[in-house]
Amino acid sequence: MLTAKDIMTTDMVTVTLNTSLKDLAAKFVASRFSNMPVLDDSGKLAGVISETDLIEQQKPLHIPTVMALFEGVFYLDSEKRFRKEVDRVTAQTVDELYNPKPVTCTPEATVREIAGLMSQHKAHLIPVMENDELVGVVARLDLIRAVEV
Repeated sequence: MLTAKDIMTTDMVTVTLNTSLKDLAAKFVASRFSNMPVLDDSGKLAGVISETDLIEQQKPLHIPTVMALFEGVFYLDSEKRFRKEVDRVTAQTVDELYNPKPVTCTPEATVREIAGLMSQHKAHLIPVMENDELVGVVARLDLIRAVEV
């Protein structure tokens, strides 16, 4: 049975936490990849970022409904969610948008296991980790190519 090490991409395009969103967009366009691993300052996997994250950043800001009662203001929507939306629309670097908790697998993970992870977690890119090191990535297209074999 095919495993991650058989189908993974090892020639990865990555970004760092301090990559600007403008540079991220340029990398998405140049590489034609729709998801990328994010590395910290020491070169370790910090998370993943996707084109969807970048597109979501451009969504209009939803202003929460408030109610004034006895000189107090009450949010009818979640104030925490509003703060998160403000952070999203004002983001300037990958650090402010990326997913810091990516789903990962080992090189020995089977294609079926990887497909299950992608489906269960709605992930489009699975970093492949060996001894706490990023050794490759499996994207949806890699799984489709494996079906072809």
